[in-house]
Amino acid sequence: MSALRLGPLLRYTDGSSATVWVETSRPCTAEVHCADGAGGTARSFQIAGHHYALIPVRGLTAGTTTTYEVHLDGTRVWPLPGSPFPPSAIHAPGPDGDFEVAFGSCRWASPPAGGDDPVGPDALDALATRLAADPEGERPHVLLLLGDQVYADETSDSTQRWLAGRRDLKEGPGSGVADYEEYTHLYYESWLDPRIRWLLSTVPSFMIFDDHDVIDDWNTSAAWLADMRSTGWWQERLLSGLMSYWVHQHLGNLSLEELADDPVYEAVCKVPDGTDVLRTFAARADADAATARWSYRRDFGRVRLVMVDSRAARVLAEDERAMLDPGEEAWLREQVRDRSEAYDHLLIGTSLPWLLPHLVHDAEGWNAALCGGERGERWARFGEKVRRAADLEHWSAFPESFAGLAELIAEAGSGRDAPATVCVLSGDVHHAYIAEPSWPDGGPDARVVQLVCSPVHNSVPLSMRLAFRIGWSALARGLGRGLARHGRLPSSPVGWRKTGGPWFGNQLMTLTMRGRSARLRLEQAKAREGAGPRLMTLLDSELAP
Repeated sequence: MSALRLGPLLRYTDGSSATVWVETSRPCTAEVHCADGAGGTARSFQIAGHHYALIPVRGLTAGTTTTYEVHLDGTRVWPLPGSPFPPSAIHAPGPDGDFEVAFGSCRWASPPAGGDDPVGPDALDALATRLAADPEGERPHVLLLLGDQVYADETSDSTQRWLAGRRDLKEGPGSGVADYEEYTHLYYESWLDPRIRWLLSTVPSFMIFDDHDVIDDWNTSAAWLADMRSTGWWQERLLSGLMSYWVHQHLGNLSLEELADDPVYEAVCKVPDGTDVLRTFAARADADAATARWSYRRDFGRVRLVMVDSRAARVLAEDERAMLDPGEEAWLREQVRDRSEAYDHLLIGTSLPWLLPHLVHDAEGWNAALCGGERGERWARFGEKVRRAADLEHWSAFPESFAGLAELIAEAGSGRDAPATVCVLSGDVHHAYIAEPSWPDGGPDARVVQLVCSPVHNSVPLSMRLAFRIGWSALARGLGRGLARHGRLPSSPVGWRKTGGPWFGNQLMTLTMRGRSARLRLEQAKAREGAGPRLMTLLDSELAP
């Protein structure tokens, strides 16, 4: 009999359909049975000895909620026997009404129940605790996970003990994961946490990778990539990272129509073992990023989300350096411009912040100029060392891409059909803040904000906390201007100011949109004696009236 190894995860949802992802112990037929009669079935597919199914659920009624069960070969496997949690449910959004999205990034797996948690309570655990206690209460319609869902290069003590049973950790890649099997262990560690497992079964999630899903500062520069490719372990790590991301995260981002048109998914499902098909796809994506698109767009009523791949789609050659390759940039512009009158709120999801503290922004632009040869070869070599040591690889480290995004946002937010808000949603930097740009000519009609929320469950050292606080100061701006002059940088197309934060801790941001109004809430996870963690509100403010 087939058993449920991981999941279910409720992924793509719209008013009439959804997908539910599972991993099973053996080949089987997986089914979802909804209380209102909706449902679906899928045959499992195999990757590297593991069996998965993405079950299409059809027949949902917009604006309603229905509980569901998962069956494998006719046997019910979800809900688990004796589960303390409410039944998992699919909430099919209606075309109108409120839309609420919670987001964050950077989550280390929580330790086992009763274990010491050195980085404090997990914000997703706290959200699950609240929803389980009041299943009929307020809940996000969508959970956006903006990167670092697993840490391939920073593994837990228990994972390192498991790795040591497979291979010598003194050999590369050391205590980081080496292959597909080791990636699956990270997902088990992260998604089998009972609260997280239930939360992901009942709140639809959309995801995108960031660097730690593969390795810290993934695709920092051409020189960095050449050094990684010279190692004996990098190729297997990267291909396994892309393969496991495709299986565990990417597939669930796609609609039923997109899945039907996906040649890789079709091929994987047609063969007894899809490992070679998926590995070939990953190798092709590594050799030419333009052959794969990890970005995607979702429309939720009159809210549009455009999730941008700001890792794998980079152009790294110093004389052509860009955050997005030409095809990806054209795709982003097309998604923003397409029927712009059809949305009241535009959300641009990118794992890396667009607007940073001014000193950090100027340091990254200065560094990019040095590495590009603006001050000669010796400065270029120095710049590359600084870039890697200081993680200088955000949007501001790609000045033309930074300016291009500013231009696109101004265009999207201007004119008769302008949305009420344009929000750039980001994580990565292990703290939260709000920044608002301004344009020399007055700027767009929409309210534009950079919303950064990180980590969900991680930490930041005291030295970095101080640096982030100082980075917004007048003194830091003066230092930044000095770096900009040394790098001979052109004037920035936008200015900006911090209007909230910085906040440090494990946290989630939530945007609630009703018509053309929008509210922002920031909540931080706090421990409670004798109970699960709770979310404490630090900010609740109006973005658009």
